Amino acid sequence: VRLTESGGGSVQPGGSLRLACVLSEPADISRCMAWFRQAPGKERQGVAQIDGDGVTATHADSVKGRFTISVDNARNTLYLQMNNLKPEDTAIYYCAASTFFRCNDENNFFGDWGQGTQVTVSS
Repeated sequence: VRLTESGGGSVQPGGSLRLACVLSEPADISRCMAWFRQAPGKERQGVAQIDGDGVTATHADSVKGRFTISVDNARNTLYLQMNNLKPEDTAIYYCAASTFFRCNDENNFFGDWGQGTQVTVSS
């Protein structure tokens, strides 16, 4: 599965961005999908994930209430709406795809990754 991210950029604190991740055809987006991020010198962190039903989603505590993960099945696209951005949100953001429907499946793992998109939050 090929994943292509877009939507990164530079914003001031308090600003918003929307990241998009398109799955190449004929892949079906009805699977566990997720956003991760990695800041310089830090380990990769899970940001949000959503089940193949496109409804059941979880967000990391650090972004809860500010970020929202969603799916557009018609466009085969995963989104991450990021509001009230903070400097500590600065990182490269990656989308990832699983072969499992539910993210909490004990065997779940993310085998396909996008190339990443840079998000920089600075005044």
